[in-house]
Amino acid sequence: MKDTTKMLEEDPQLDSYQDAPWPDKHIVHEDELVVVYKDGFPVTEGHLLFVPKRRSCRIDITICFEYAWEWGVKGIMDYKWKAFNIGINNGVEAGQTVMWPHVHLIPRREGDLGRFENGTPYDPKGGVRNIIPHKGHYNE
Repeated sequence: MKDTTKMLEEDPQLDSYQDAPWPDKHIVHEDELVVVYKDGFPVTEGHLLFVPKRRSCRIDITICFEYAWEWGVKGIMDYKWKAFNIGINNGVEAGQTVMWPHVHLIPRREGDLGRFENGTPYDPKGGVRNIIPHKGHYNE
């Protein structure tokens, strides 16, 4: 496995998904187009990465989004979670640390944001807008 602390400096782009630091033991599904890994640093329980085997085709990343959507809906139908976020970090400024395209599925459960000190639950309104502090609440 590569030393990920230097990956951005040494490998602005990886040659293959197999060069990325995702361990084989985290694989939960694989077919001819996509590998699905358990995230090594999960935001919530069940956080998955959908990784295209090829980088060259935009269709492959679209297929990853489709897989993530289907897995997310299945998780809701199976009562594993109540909602989900799907996203991609594309580029260093967006938070990408593994320079191979991949799609995140982050299952969401009631109360998973925690609570303020006074016991009031955090409000999930704004969803992914909250990745930039103070930008999530668009109707204030």
